[in-house]
Amino acid sequence: MRVDFEKMLKEIGERGLEKTAEDCLQKIEEESGAVPLIFRRMAEHPEVLLSHLLYKSAVAETSSIEPKFVELISLAVSAALNCSHCVEYHMQTALKKGATRAEILEVILIAGALANASVLADAYRVVDPSGESCGVSCDVNGFGLKRTLKGEK
Repeated sequence: MRVDFEKMLKEIGERGLEKTAEDCLQKIEEESGAVPLIFRRMAEHPEVLLSHLLYKSAVAETSSIEPKFVELISLAVSAALNCSHCVEYHMQTALKKGATRAEILEVILIAGALANASVLADAYRVVDPSGESCGVSCDVNGFGLKRTLKGEK
């Protein structure tokens, strides 16, 4: 759901936090067919829901990535994070934004491959903490980062 900032702020001023949050949930349900549980819980504290939606919308509004691809990325991240509810939500939304079944399966396969590699890489570092550096990825993911933060090379 994309949010018009000025409109939402005006609505909050005129109708209050609770009513604005209720309206946002209704719009989400109309657009996506369901309201994610996390949004319903956030709505118990309307300022949390509304600030989240404003932030999320700001990211979407300034993005040069097409909405379908944003949903496919969201689907891949949801799969990698093992959030089945998020996968369902973003899959349905991706379909509504024109994604094909083949594209959905492909991003899930990519997410699975990357999640698998991450699990293996982290586990191998625990098993062999004195192992050799693997270059950039080790520097980014921990080994070299600690040295870099301390100013060492």
